[in-house]
Amino acid sequence: MIKNKQFRKVIDRYRVEEGKGFRLADHAPGDTAGLTMEKDAATALLQHGIELLKQAQDMLYAQDRWSVLCIFQAMDAAGKDGAIKHVFSGVNPQGVTVTSFKKPGPVELDHDFLWRHILAMPRRGEIAIHNRSWYEEVLVARVHPEILAAENLPPKLRGKNIWDERLQDIAGFEQYLSRQGVVVLKFFLHVSKEEQRARFLSRIEEPEKNWKFSADDVAERHHWDEYQAAYEKAIRATAAPHAPWYVVPADNKWFTRLVVAGAIAMALGELDLAYPKVGPEAMARLEAARKELE
Repeated sequence: MIKNKQFRKVIDRYRVEEGKGFRLADHAPGDTAGLTMEKDAATALLQHGIELLKQAQDMLYAQDRWSVLCIFQAMDAAGKDGAIKHVFSGVNPQGVTVTSFKKPGPVELDHDFLWRHILAMPRRGEIAIHNRSWYEEVLVARVHPEILAAENLPPKLRGKNIWDERLQDIAGFEQYLSRQGVVVLKFFLHVSKEEQRARFLSRIEEPEKNWKFSADDVAERHHWDEYQAAYEKAIRATAAPHAPWYVVPADNKWFTRLVVAGAIAMALGELDLAYPKVGPEAMARLEAARKELE
């Protein structure tokens, strides 16, 4: 079992809080920080991270002061759903919400691009998980300009600087959230093109995974380099101490889940979380109740 200090060193390896000079090419999708372990050992280590997260989330919910927003972005088949499923397997479902953002519909297109995401913000004491997020507006829409055209913005607002402007708006909004007690954690699950290919083939060849496959996923592979460039620009423009990115190697699912669980648990551990203290009057009522029950 990795001790906490060593564990933190591993997690910090993938934390990006200063975007200047960031290059996605400097981050290997197959990296495991030098860790090599059998499945049972990896499962035990992940369970340790899940247990830390469970304890912290219980206090977060009881204290009702901070809230946490976890954003998950990735290329298709990088393992977002699996990471969310495993990492949050031990938390109290009353204090967690999960929103998967799909292609915006007519009502959403008649609002600004942040609108639907603001509706899914966590309440105090809650953890909100956004499976894809406002970053789609500087990723997919950037790669496919026809998406931007469908948003009915006034033509003069669709200038050549729109992507920089949107990234500025996102960065400003994330800073606003941090000032309101929302801990913003952003995870880019960094999968290699070859590993994505292998996972797509698995979805085709294994009947129980057929439902996961879409021909559109393969079509998007033709835009791989464009997406990588868009992710690099997004991370470079929005990484900050109050809203860090974690560029998580995603070729090894066990390691991806370990890093995500550890990052969230450590972020919660840095808050002043504690169970609410009961005052004298409440203590007196508790004592009276205890005597009556006895």
